[in-house]
Amino acid sequence: MESYKRLLINNKVWAEDTVKRDPEFFHRLEKVQRPEFLWIGCSDSRVPANEITGTQPGEIFVHRNIANMVVHTDLNMLSVLQYAVEVLQVKHVIVCGHYGCGGVQAAMTNNSMGLINKWLRNIKDVYRIHKHEVDGLASEQERFDRMVELNVQEQVYDLAKTSIIQKAWAHRGGPHLHGWVYRLGNGIIHNVCEMEAGSEMDPIYKFTNL
Repeated sequence: MESYKRLLINNKVWAEDTVKRDPEFFHRLEKVQRPEFLWIGCSDSRVPANEITGTQPGEIFVHRNIANMVVHTDLNMLSVLQYAVEVLQVKHVIVCGHYGCGGVQAAMTNNSMGLINKWLRNIKDVYRIHKHEVDGLASEQERFDRMVELNVQEQVYDLAKTSIIQKAWAHRGGPHLHGWVYRLGNGIIHNVCEMEAGSEMDPIYKFTNL
């Protein structure tokens, strides 16, 4: 059997089992979408948002890209953010990275990788900002793990720099921003940083006419 056909068969089995457990599940799901969370995660197939958080379809609005980045020129990510914050009125935005991230690891080298160089440059900027701390760590693994954490931290800060988040903070006192890192080896999520609505930031990034 071709591998993709297995996915279609698995889907039918899942749908049938779901209806057996909860006959109204799909009827409820098709009516409205009211997630409390926006998840900005890595595209890595080993880090599925619903499974690792124990949530059901409809509970988390998800955007994924290489190395869970919040890039100010990424119209895809910004469109998802605006819809989640302004239309869905999510209460929390979570940036979740993971230890062992290939994107972060690639950014810590001097290898040219073609088109993805432009994306990885944003992670290289994180290293430049935190170079003294990262270089001061004893082992390559420690430096790699810390870069994953610092990358998540900087993406949370970059969320706060957007007019979308600042406008929501000013008008409805939310959402709360979270930076998490998932460990593939044990399945545990670690809380790296948080920013509550109205948190302080460098004044140059703060909009005053929202």
